[in-house]
Amino acid sequence: MPQKYVKKILDARIYDLAVETPVDAAPLLSQRLNNEILLKREDLQPVFSFKLRGAYNKLRQLSKAQLEAGVIAASAGNHAQGLALAAQKMGVKATIVMPITTPKIKVDAVRGWGANVVLFGDNYDAAAGHANELIEQHGMTYIHPFDDPDIIAGQGTVGMEILRQLPGKLDAIFIAVGGGGLCAGVAAYVKYVRPGVKIIAVESDDAACLDAAMKAGKRVRLKEVGIFADGTAVAEVGKETFRILKDLVDEVITVSTDEICAAIKDVYNDTRAICEPSGAMGAAGLKKYVEQHGVVGQTLLAVQCGANIDFDRLRYISERTEVGEKREAILAVSLDEKPGSFRNFCEALGVRTISEFNYRFSDAKQAQIFVGLKVTSDEDRFQLIKDLTQQGYPVSDLTDSEIAKSHIRHMVGGRSPQVGQEQVFRFEFPERPSALLNFLIQLGDGLNISMFHYRNHGSAFGKVLVGFQASKKDGLEVKGFLDDLGYPYEDETNNEAYQFFLGS
Repeated sequence: MPQKYVKKILDARIYDLAVETPVDAAPLLSQRLNNEILLKREDLQPVFSFKLRGAYNKLRQLSKAQLEAGVIAASAGNHAQGLALAAQKMGVKATIVMPITTPKIKVDAVRGWGANVVLFGDNYDAAAGHANELIEQHGMTYIHPFDDPDIIAGQGTVGMEILRQLPGKLDAIFIAVGGGGLCAGVAAYVKYVRPGVKIIAVESDDAACLDAAMKAGKRVRLKEVGIFADGTAVAEVGKETFRILKDLVDEVITVSTDEICAAIKDVYNDTRAICEPSGAMGAAGLKKYVEQHGVVGQTLLAVQCGANIDFDRLRYISERTEVGEKREAILAVSLDEKPGSFRNFCEALGVRTISEFNYRFSDAKQAQIFVGLKVTSDEDRFQLIKDLTQQGYPVSDLTDSEIAKSHIRHMVGGRSPQVGQEQVFRFEFPERPSALLNFLIQLGDGLNISMFHYRNHGSAFGKVLVGFQASKKDGLEVKGFLDDLGYPYEDETNNEAYQFFLGS
């Protein structure tokens, strides 16, 4: 199987438009991880991602009749830009169906390359369905973003370049996976030419369709996918890509949003390039691999596969980076409500740096504080908690609590004894114009809202924490009502962070 793709990769005619990108050293990461860390800089392509390779290679294989019919694709953004530029180069009319949640920078770029943009649906799968409807209506030629041999071969030129640029020691390559086109192409070439080099696929933990497929031994369609890493937010790995990957991938690593954010910062520190979330997934997986396997002295390469990110998402990324780097502990601490308690607590912390401190008076006997503290590692965080506990401070570790990081830190002091019994739920929905208004309209007047907190997380998705005046007995009725709304939700009524700071 790899031999077939090696020939197609070697025959790919893309370099009159795509560029051979460099492999750059990452000296800061290398020093920190005690390995030689390298980055394949696909963010330096004309469309700031590797997708141009596959799109242009595919168009070069089409017949004159197929080109004259015009081409169409569904894409969260990078394939769209690659296809739009390739179509412009070849004088072909292109239509791109993009999810409504696609970052504006990608939509504007696609239009800038001359393609017609149709915004439809909340994710790739919805956009792909609409693209198929347009094909039936207008007879255009569909260009799949990943599940096509010519697309896979185009992306495989990344692997060809890596081995040509690094003829010496190379232990593993880390590649972000959505539908799997890039990973399949690189794996097919690398495993044929240098089978000893490991191929490590990296997925976000809320869109891990390849990981699910590898465990099941067949393709699996995820019920839901997270959209923070929008470039890899795919519910099911491709048929052809999985046929390749199931035999050639050595390991699949999943990474969290916080770990991706930390990797974006790491890459920036070494290259001054700002990755999009999917673009930094390879680096995030590399870091996790080193931690899990304890490797030292190896040469490890991450494909830095994209840099199409809206600027306003950087605020959210920066906020989550410290936790992702394991350099911030988020704690809930109880203090005696008396003069000098804050000073004594700060003295107990010693030389540690406080990154956040939230407090509001709510009880005459005890003060509840939300505090962020700089740490150096998980072990350092655990030692901090142990030290505080030994000094008599009741401590709850909220570092891994999503509700604490997304909502509670902005709401400390909102306790209300007048509320009575309360049921609390957390929602996340794709961001779009009037998204919050539509949510509230669908929520209706059937339940009395006792608490509400909404945050737009970098233009891609919104998060809501809602409290309803309802008893535990009425909780099932509330859940039934929310099930009918159709928004994914989590019951947070018993969440430690909520109970500590906001529970009545």
